[in-house]
Amino acid sequence: MNKLSTLFLLIIGCNLYFSQEVTIKDDKVLLDGKQILKAEKINAAQYSFFSMKDDEEILLYRYMDNETPRYVNDDYFILNFLTEKIKIESTDLAKIANFMNSRKGMEKLVRWLLKERVINHDGELNADRIVVFKEKYDENITDRTLR
Repeated sequence: MNKLSTLFLLIIGCNLYFSQEVTIKDDKVLLDGKQILKAEKINAAQYSFFSMKDDEEILLYRYMDNETPRYVNDDYFILNFLTEKIKIESTDLAKIANFMNSRKGMEKLVRWLLKERVINHDGELNADRIVVFKEKYDENITDRTLR
């Protein structure tokens, strides 16, 4: 019983340690109340994220319906890491989906990028981790789609 209690406390402790509250409010991306990025909602399908250091746009998120708005099975999203010149295209919408609330979806995106260590706790990009992230999640949709 003692080992089970210890394991339970360890799991709870790790969960609390790694859980981070990400919110987007008034064009500010907040991590546990501290601003790490600036955000701009361009429209329902596009968001831009800016560095706190020099106000440079570092990430552009775009949702693509593949010119078939009523057919969602071919939809995907693009993460364009502008300063690193790396583009990632993925159909795994569950990673960022939040029904009819793009702000909540972008908060989920930031949590995912933090978990993958693409963005650190100061909102800075990690170029090496972006390469790993691309290897894990990029589906190269544009290059393999005939138009």
